[in-house]
Amino acid sequence: MDITEFSTGFFSLKGRNAIVTGGNSGLGQAFTVALAKAGADVYVPSAAPDDGTTAELVAAEGRRMEFVACDLTEPGVPRRIVDGCVETLGSVDILVNSAGVCRLAPVADFGRAEWDPMLDVNLTAPFELSREAMRHMVARRSGKIINVASLFSFLGGQWSPAYAATKHAVTGFTKAYCDELAQYNVQVNAIAPGYFATPITAATRADPEAARRVLDHIPAGRWGDAADLMGTVVFLASRASDYVNGHTLPVDGGYLVR
Repeated sequence: MDITEFSTGFFSLKGRNAIVTGGNSGLGQAFTVALAKAGADVYVPSAAPDDGTTAELVAAEGRRMEFVACDLTEPGVPRRIVDGCVETLGSVDILVNSAGVCRLAPVADFGRAEWDPMLDVNLTAPFELSREAMRHMVARRSGKIINVASLFSFLGGQWSPAYAATKHAVTGFTKAYCDELAQYNVQVNAIAPGYFATPITAATRADPEAARRVLDHIPAGRWGDAADLMGTVVFLASRASDYVNGHTLPVDGGYLVR
């Protein structure tokens, strides 16, 4: 591509269809709305109850959202999700593996009952969904897979060994998928959110000492807001990132540099 060919239209997602797991709540909702604002229709499988708010936000952008209540960890569900998106919207051009869980406990108290469900949701489900989506993307020689990693893809994750392990693994399979799929014009990247003001961090934000320790570590001096991730997901889903591949992009207010 010659530099004279570049335009702001490279960020447009008009005519594209996206799957966003867990896309009706938390940070996933921001991903869904961002993609809709950029022009995509969105297929949202989630275990979280849906109150219609996200669909209203998507409809306000003139886009379509299909919500599917499901358990991503049940056998056969990933294939049904991808096939359902293709049947309903016509294609799967973008996959955002956003759904995740985090359970906290000291390592000594962290057993298989805590470990297994987190691996199922945070790692196995994205792996299986990516495998199903890539079948369609490779055939069309076009696609974007966006995994949601974490700061704990780089850090130890005190009181959450399974969360840290799954998020480290997400960056690993992001690189592995990139290595195989780049030849088919499929880009596979990850977003690593920092400390965001979401329900998962409510207890930390409510504890003055814990909140101070977090903020003292963030050069930006504030917690992230869901809107801070919207430009990132649009970039990674769009033509503008066609030569970005296998990368995990921290969105953390500078946390990792301090």
